[in-house]
Amino acid sequence: MYLDVADSAVLPYGWTRYAQFSLSVVNQIHNKFTIRKETQHQFSARESDWGFTSFMPLSELYNPSRGYLVNDTCVIEAEVAVCKVVDYWSYDSKKETGYVGLKNQGATCYMNSLLQTLYHIPYFRKAVYHMPTTENDMPSGSIPLALQSLFYKLQYNDSSVSTKELTKSFGWDMHDSFMQHDVQELNRVLSEKLEDKMKGTVVEGTIQQLFEGHHMNYIECINVDFKSTRKESFYDLQLDVKGCQDVYASFDKYVEVERLEGDNKYHAEQHGLQDAKKGVLFIDFPPVLQLQLKRFEYDFMRDTMVKINDRYEFPLQLDLDRDDGKYLSPDADRNVRNLYTLHSVLVHSGGVHGGHYYAFIRPTLSDQWFKFDDERVTKEDAKRALEEQYGGEEELPQTNPGLNNTPFKFTKYSNAYMLVYIRESDKDKIICNVDEKDIAEHLRIRLEKDREEKERRKKEKAEAHLYTIIKVARDDDLTAQIGKDIYFDLVDHDKVPSFRIQKQMPFTQFKEEVAKELGIPTQFQRFWLWAKRQNHTYRPNRPLTPQEEALTVGQLKEAANKAHNAELKLFLEVELGLDLKPLTLPDKTREDILLFFKLYDPEKEQLRYVGRLFVKASGRPQDILPKLRKMAGFLQDDDVELYEEIKFEPNVMCEYIDNRIIFRSCQLEDGDIVCFQKSPKPDTADQFRYPDVPSFLVYIRNRQVVHFRSLEKPKEDDFCLEMSKIFTYDEVVEKVAQQLGVDDPSKIRLTSHNCYSQQPKPQPIKYRGVERLLDMLIHYNQTSDILYYEVLDIPLPELQALKTLKVTYHHATKDEIFAPSEKIENINDQYWTLRAEEVPEEEKNLGPFDRLIHVYHFTKDTQNQTQVQNFGEPFFMVIREDETLSSIKERLQKKLKVSDEDFSKWKFAYISLGRPDYFEDSDTVATRFQRNMYGAWEQYLGLEHPDTAPRKAHSANQNRHSFERPVKIYN
Repeated sequence: MYLDVADSAVLPYGWTRYAQFSLSVVNQIHNKFTIRKETQHQFSARESDWGFTSFMPLSELYNPSRGYLVNDTCVIEAEVAVCKVVDYWSYDSKKETGYVGLKNQGATCYMNSLLQTLYHIPYFRKAVYHMPTTENDMPSGSIPLALQSLFYKLQYNDSSVSTKELTKSFGWDMHDSFMQHDVQELNRVLSEKLEDKMKGTVVEGTIQQLFEGHHMNYIECINVDFKSTRKESFYDLQLDVKGCQDVYASFDKYVEVERLEGDNKYHAEQHGLQDAKKGVLFIDFPPVLQLQLKRFEYDFMRDTMVKINDRYEFPLQLDLDRDDGKYLSPDADRNVRNLYTLHSVLVHSGGVHGGHYYAFIRPTLSDQWFKFDDERVTKEDAKRALEEQYGGEEELPQTNPGLNNTPFKFTKYSNAYMLVYIRESDKDKIICNVDEKDIAEHLRIRLEKDREEKERRKKEKAEAHLYTIIKVARDDDLTAQIGKDIYFDLVDHDKVPSFRIQKQMPFTQFKEEVAKELGIPTQFQRFWLWAKRQNHTYRPNRPLTPQEEALTVGQLKEAANKAHNAELKLFLEVELGLDLKPLTLPDKTREDILLFFKLYDPEKEQLRYVGRLFVKASGRPQDILPKLRKMAGFLQDDDVELYEEIKFEPNVMCEYIDNRIIFRSCQLEDGDIVCFQKSPKPDTADQFRYPDVPSFLVYIRNRQVVHFRSLEKPKEDDFCLEMSKIFTYDEVVEKVAQQLGVDDPSKIRLTSHNCYSQQPKPQPIKYRGVERLLDMLIHYNQTSDILYYEVLDIPLPELQALKTLKVTYHHATKDEIFAPSEKIENINDQYWTLRAEEVPEEEKNLGPFDRLIHVYHFTKDTQNQTQVQNFGEPFFMVIREDETLSSIKERLQKKLKVSDEDFSKWKFAYISLGRPDYFEDSDTVATRFQRNMYGAWEQYLGLEHPDTAPRKAHSANQNRHSFERPVKIYN
């Protein structure tokens, strides 16, 4: 389904329009099941249509019971907003509005809208600034400092601000930043955390002073003089949207009186069961009133969360003293005027499975509204902030008003989700002045330095085209790095001295800069260009020519890039005398080859750089052995072996050099690396793990420090082991078993690490299921260094041969009993849930006339009162032949531990084929049941009472989306 621009072919040349739009297939039975998809596009003659190649399955559309095709008619809605094209990248929020936005880390728009709302409550911002922090604190480890830093940048920065420091201080990782949470829940969690952090400081109690109100829950008997009350505090109020046209209707519903009568009478102390009134009234409201609108609710019929897009109005001025203070309790202070003005409107745009959050805020409570949408801040009028966020349906204007067409309506999926009001009498206190004197000096200094550093980097970036970076490596760098930071190649160029030089500077002047920095006069300097070879190694390639040294730095860099595919990386050749003073360098002839030498000690497993030599191409390696022995400190009669280090990607290539063949025939050239060692003696070869250079380099290339964690504690490293990536499965589990003191390595089970979720993978590694350690560590294109382990009771191959059954242990038994002779392979635990329980004593010694019957909890079906709906856990119960219901009720109440008050409201029925037949207390229960030891499931004793257990985890917070996990702040 696509949206197309009509008559696009005949529109003026170069036409273009940017539009945000949604396409919907309307469900004509239940509007809430309408399928709606949103997108945006820059329409032009080249791309005049845009939409969805796969909108919905045709089987859904054609199914008459689904409601999308009614009377051979399908209703399609298109909601199109043609937007003024503003260059997003050049738009300056600070310049246009005076405010800056917050950067979205992936799915943190919900947090950004809340943080902007809190920041624009100046009293709250001032309190955050006054929370004690020190110059030694780090923002990533301190919530107060991270929030202070964020607020300071929002106040003084010229561009949008990152929230990464704050989320790090929460203890969140990347996974949390890409998980959309509920803004209301984050508000509560953050308030509780800040309240805790403020304890014992000068701002203790700020959260309560701003946001805490109190209401009174009461139950008042109608016919006797008895009243029960309980005072409770709140930081926000959850208001119903469904069935309410505005905020006042929600408050009316909030304080609505419930009658407790009939079967639902109240058990009053000393008065027994009584008719009563139950309700809530407010003792006091806070200066800052946060109203959470219940836009999401649980649909029991569909077993899922749904969004309520109904129209819901909210006023600019909210009077909670209306109708003679009908919302207030008798204890409320009537001298406090509860008149509020709207400060913020937080909006959710989208459906239950995701969407976008932004906020409309009046920072100074003036007529000017601002929209805070992540990085972008724009000025908005009151209609946009208020009426357009009510939700509900909107009518499209008729194209032919003369015709009697039915108005076309569409549902608005963007609507208010949270409202923040400020009490008129407190607004001068709340909207107070916050300036630099409120900010700790150490914070100002720290953030000013950060700002200056950012400005410096910005300036460098702006001037980058005028400068170039030259990296200069020397023998000292090779000596310092080889065998410590690196083993292959000669140097890590990121760790050598670098010079930021203007491109127009003559290279001769650059040499003077080097002389000043490194203390080597220009006449003793010789620079070599590095080249990246085809095998991806970097080697000094050739010295600069006099003509090249006469160029500017920029010209030299350009020439070097063209000639040698190299960046401007230089090797500085300097010869030092015995007094360590530089010597004049001899001229290099075409016959001279510059070689670099590394020495390997198999006993110490050590590789180090020992120097460089010029050799003659026509010479032989044996000619330089005396010099190498001297460099290494060997005796002059020690045998020496030479190897050429050629490459290390993807595998190590290190070849033996025959001492008798001339260098030219060995294909050695400038910049090549020769590794040498004492020749191993035949009787010592087994003494060393890596007796020669090639075996040592293969070890270095494949070694891996693996962090092992217990699968039960997946966040904590337990121990680390150095291994080789080419270790076999058996070698890996053997090493782990040795570390853990486990005799049988086959009892070790390993699980790989998911680099994206930072969690163990769902499935463990099967016994010998991978060949090498590297296979265990690779996750898509990333390599991890974490493995999780378990120590099993039985060997893993034996465990894998067993079938795993899910068994839940209960105090009451299950619907289906498996005989002891049942084969495990025949039990389908994907359909049945296996349950286990201890057999009660009364069931072990059944008399000849005793019955073991099923007992179920049930409620009446709301659609069909003759049918029942079971819930909770069924169980078995023994009933005696002549036992009455009265006797059975005593045992049931004791077994289920139900209070007298609740149990008095329960009813008891014989249920067969889903229909209840109620018992009287004097009825003999056993006569109704067939003589069947277990009884068929079609007949059972039913216990009728309300289902008070929570349905699902998300029912604790009705507004949490079905895909979300709870918000947690860990620090």
